[in-house]
Amino acid sequence: MCTLVVLMSATLSYAQQQAQRITPNFKDADITQIAEAVSAATGKNFIIDPRVRAQVTMLSSTPMSPAAFYEAFLSILQVYGFVAVPSGDIVKIIPDANARQMPGNDLPDHVSSTSDEFVTQVVDVRNVSASQLVPILRPMVPQYAHLVAYPAGNILIISDRASNVNRMIRIIRRIDQIGNADVDIVPLTNASAAEIVRVVNSLYQGAAAAEGANVKVVADERSNSVLIGGDQSQRLKIKALVAHLDTPLESGGDTRVRYLHYANAEKIAPKLKEQITGIAAASAGTAAGGAAGAAASPLAQAEKNAMIWADPSNNALVITAPPKIMHAVMNIIDKLDIRKPQVLVEAIIAEVDVNKDSELGVNWAAFSQGGTVPIGSFVSPVGGTSIVDLAGAAQNPANLSTTLLQGTTIGIGRVAGTGVNFAAMLRAIREDSDTNVIATPSAVTMDNQEAELKVAQEVPFVTGQYTSGTAVAGGQVNPFQTIQREEVGTILKVTPTISPEGGQVMLKISIESSSIGAKPAGAVDLVTNKRTITTTVLIEDGGVVALGGLIENDSTRGETRVPFLGSIPLIGYLFKTRSATSTKNNLIMFIRPKILRDPAQAAYETDIKYNYLLDQQNSLKTREAIPLLPGVARGKLPPLPPGSPQASAPGSTSQSVAPVTLPPTTAPAAPATPAPSPPPGASVSPGLPAPNSTATPAPGTP
Repeated sequence: MCTLVVLMSATLSYAQQQAQRITPNFKDADITQIAEAVSAATGKNFIIDPRVRAQVTMLSSTPMSPAAFYEAFLSILQVYGFVAVPSGDIVKIIPDANARQMPGNDLPDHVSSTSDEFVTQVVDVRNVSASQLVPILRPMVPQYAHLVAYPAGNILIISDRASNVNRMIRIIRRIDQIGNADVDIVPLTNASAAEIVRVVNSLYQGAAAAEGANVKVVADERSNSVLIGGDQSQRLKIKALVAHLDTPLESGGDTRVRYLHYANAEKIAPKLKEQITGIAAASAGTAAGGAAGAAASPLAQAEKNAMIWADPSNNALVITAPPKIMHAVMNIIDKLDIRKPQVLVEAIIAEVDVNKDSELGVNWAAFSQGGTVPIGSFVSPVGGTSIVDLAGAAQNPANLSTTLLQGTTIGIGRVAGTGVNFAAMLRAIREDSDTNVIATPSAVTMDNQEAELKVAQEVPFVTGQYTSGTAVAGGQVNPFQTIQREEVGTILKVTPTISPEGGQVMLKISIESSSIGAKPAGAVDLVTNKRTITTTVLIEDGGVVALGGLIENDSTRGETRVPFLGSIPLIGYLFKTRSATSTKNNLIMFIRPKILRDPAQAAYETDIKYNYLLDQQNSLKTREAIPLLPGVARGKLPPLPPGSPQASAPGSTSQSVAPVTLPPTTAPAAPATPAPSPPPGASVSPGLPAPNSTATPAPGTP
């Protein structure tokens, strides 16, 4: 009966306590007064540290239960930097800096997400490293809280207010997800597994340590495979990188065969060897300066052993080098092995010579009986012949020569057995000769390549003679002569260099035009006339320039006479001979370069020359009434090949050819405009001239 009374009184007291409602209103109250009110409402016993001092304002408009009042009190303590630490039936109120050193609510079964009580909790981490979580979580806890990892058990120890500990636990569970730590095996086809692993580890070594990634890459040289272990996302990134590195070279391996289209393999190979040697030496010097012994690494050794050689039969280069040097060499070859533009160089050698010779004279002689002793005579030769030569030819016709037959000769005389015999001769000679030589040599060559056009004869010249000193049959000695052959004709040597802009051409030119001339008096052998120009000029594409010229006018007057008698008017003509010579030489050389940038321009210029020769051949087709060689056809050029510009022009058979004229030098052709195909019937020239051009005569040219 007594026990029942006690239980009923306790139940009533608890019900009263639960039914109790508190509306706290404190303004600038001491925190100890609030602690007294909480103790009275909740029945808790407080021990307050002497350092706990604060003036607190707490206002509430709604009543609250004693438990809620206690939670509000804990929040006040947190705001002012204090903490309530339960110890049995007593609650200690101390500064929060000492909270982690005091026993509190350790390892509770449930950590409230709203309570501000101080708790200590141990959290086990299953899938990630606990040590790696400490730097992540440390900024989320206050300074007085405690957060530490125990690596051996992979656990975390947290001492903080319950609400924050609950938040930390939720964050840890979200991070601590089950990962996929399988191992992927990536077989390689083109690259070396050891080299790939070296590159990947060098790339990810610093990044993986910073991110805490637990990934590992190992090479299996037996199967040439790469083993990748770690988190799935990391494995996928590394697998993608390995697949990219395992791409084949353009032709595979460290040895490549490069076929050249335009460059000469034998000429370019030595220069590339020097380039490879320089790259390898520079790499070795850099490696030696960076780390001792680095020059002996496999990569440096491969660069040192790189080699290149040429195959002339295929015009190809065989290159063995590591990828870095291979890439550099291929870039150089790409720049050098290009189609160079060609240059058509056309020249005109124009020579006009006019020679006029005139001689007039009188010869006379008087002979005594028998014709042995002359009484008097004037026998100066006229045109290389005198009256004595005529008399000798009359007595002996075998001495008649072509010199005696030149000019007009009038003779008179008396030839008798007695008395004085006399003879007189009046001779007049006039010789006019002119020479008109137009040579139009042309040559096509590539940029920076010398071209030579030679149309000449090898003429022998005697340079010396001697005898053997041994007598042969008849007592005569055998003479020997040394002969040197000289080239006589037209020789053109030219080396064009196209400017980087492509609108100008620098020409290194050597032109020689020689011929065999008349043999003057006193000459012991043949005489050659030679015109030579060696120069370097800069000309616009399609422009014309005069390289050099000679305009010479030579006039000579000669007279042979008897002193005093030759000066007598009228009668003096019987005692003198006169000669006059006038020579005019005009020689000018012109040249024009034209850049052929593509095959169409080259074909166009070729077809112009082809049609010119075809027209010249067609002009020689004459029918003979009685053929001398019946059934034998004259050779002729075949028709234009299909696809050429002129052959493809509708209705075109051959092009008419205009006379050789020069375009105005003040309006050169545009350098970058390709030559268009002429329409049917257009007039084009095989040499320097351009359509619709006008001739500009040189000064002094007759």
